[in-house]
Amino acid sequence: MNYDITVMNVKEEIFKVKSKIDIKVLSDLADEIWREHFIPIIGEDQVAYMLKKFQSIEALNTQINNGVDYYIIKQSTNKVGYFAIKINSQMKNLQLSKIYIKSKFRRKGITSNILIYIENICQKLHLKKIWLVVNKYNTIAINAYLKYGFQNKGENIQNIGGGFIMDDYLMEKELF
Repeated sequence: MNYDITVMNVKEEIFKVKSKIDIKVLSDLADEIWREHFIPIIGEDQVAYMLKKFQSIEALNTQINNGVDYYIIKQSTNKVGYFAIKINSQMKNLQLSKIYIKSKFRRKGITSNILIYIENICQKLHLKKIWLVVNKYNTIAINAYLKYGFQNKGENIQNIGGGFIMDDYLMEKELF
């Protein structure tokens, strides 16, 4: 199913990733966005490792088969980013697993629109909380999440293999 959302005179189309072609597009988007954004934060070696482990075609297929919903964000003919969510109905929460926007499309209201879209999903499903993890040194994202009402709940450090760790903060937003 495809969705259009319009908020603050910015229009995005949101397409749920379903086909092999969509997964290839998603993997290519991840490669471009992660390299432009995360190499200065975590370095080229860790980015390459994480892309292979978490954003390769095989990894994406596995995640989708395990209940993660990926969406590609378009404006006009441009694929500007993507996000992923995982709903836990039992715990009444939604994990915002990923939200990544190409650098030239940032600071144009897209993240705000996507967060409103996600909150609408939560409202329809009677979910009470959105949570995510964000790299401690990704100050732009941390500040954006704080602006949107998320609270920093502390450190979340995970060994992801390959000699790398994810050094993150856990952030949550209580709803309704």
